[in-house]
Amino acid sequence: MKKALITGVNGQDGAYLSEFLIKKGYEVHGLRRRSSTFNTSRIDHLINNPTINNKSLFLYYADLTDSLSISKLFQEHNFDEVYNLAAQSHVGVSFNQPEYTCNVDGLGALRLLEIIKSSRNPKTKFYQASTSELYGGIYNEAQTEKTPFYPKSPYAVGKLMAYWITVNYRESFDMFACNGILFNHESPLRGETFVTRKITQALSKIVCGIQEELILGNLDAKRDWGHAKEYTELMWLILQHHEPIDFVAATNKQYSIREFVELCCKEIGVIIRWEGEGLNEIGVVEDYNHIVNDVSPTLKKGKILVRVSEEYFRPSEVNTLLGDASLAKELLGWEPKIGIEELACEMITSDLTDAVAKYRLQHL
Repeated sequence: MKKALITGVNGQDGAYLSEFLIKKGYEVHGLRRRSSTFNTSRIDHLINNPTINNKSLFLYYADLTDSLSISKLFQEHNFDEVYNLAAQSHVGVSFNQPEYTCNVDGLGALRLLEIIKSSRNPKTKFYQASTSELYGGIYNEAQTEKTPFYPKSPYAVGKLMAYWITVNYRESFDMFACNGILFNHESPLRGETFVTRKITQALSKIVCGIQEELILGNLDAKRDWGHAKEYTELMWLILQHHEPIDFVAATNKQYSIREFVELCCKEIGVIIRWEGEGLNEIGVVEDYNHIVNDVSPTLKKGKILVRVSEEYFRPSEVNTLLGDASLAKELLGWEPKIGIEELACEMITSDLTDAVAKYRLQHL
């Protein structure tokens, strides 16, 4: 049985990867930061599964800013694979906490690589979760593994260090260390502060009369969105390749924030109309139908659904990201199958179910 260590095991990617590896027969060891509240909701179905817990899944408190909390595990276990998914991953927050972000995202990867190099099994394979934010949104063509980087946030700068220190340790110490440059990947498990989940959650609450409006930033920003479940499978494939290589994960299609809102509205039976420009742009209900049984929504034609606020604009905007995953298809046989329509449907269906349940509780 192979042993894998996953940092950030309770995050979106960590949850999907844990389930995937357990099904592959792995013994999964997961690191999570200590919190005063329970933060394992994404993996509770694994923790509470009697056929898995205490057999294939082991959880520990640790932090990428604390080498001792991690090195102890390497003294006790011989890990075959390490997946570094932990990070301060919110771009906007990184402008307010640049030092902490770079400490976790950049130096955290260095700490792990150094521990692996000095461990009882220096042949441990290492996966670094890199990001499309490295490209900075300055290119008109799709970005590949050979496209130069231009980071435009403390988050991207921290991840840039992690990317290059991974390459450096691979070349300097003959380590099997790889980067997965993943473009935006979403799911119903996405954090609530990320824009796609913010959209699906807010629209679901608005339909049920729990929330009044959705406030967003740059509606023109374009992203290449895939499904996190498919992207975590690629992480595993990268470490199964016969040589350590860096790969891009992307769909080679991009949509604006505005278009994602429209797709989500369509899924809940709402036609949205855009009025105004810039900070004065609003999205209003053009038409709608009641698709939520037993719920009396406050929707009406002309109701404002979406407003724009400069509060949610970044100090340095990344306006467009589009990836080309041809190398992953050629060498690993990987390509995404879930399109943005299916992704939006899955996300808003999940959030709408939760919103309806909350609405019914409030109106018992």
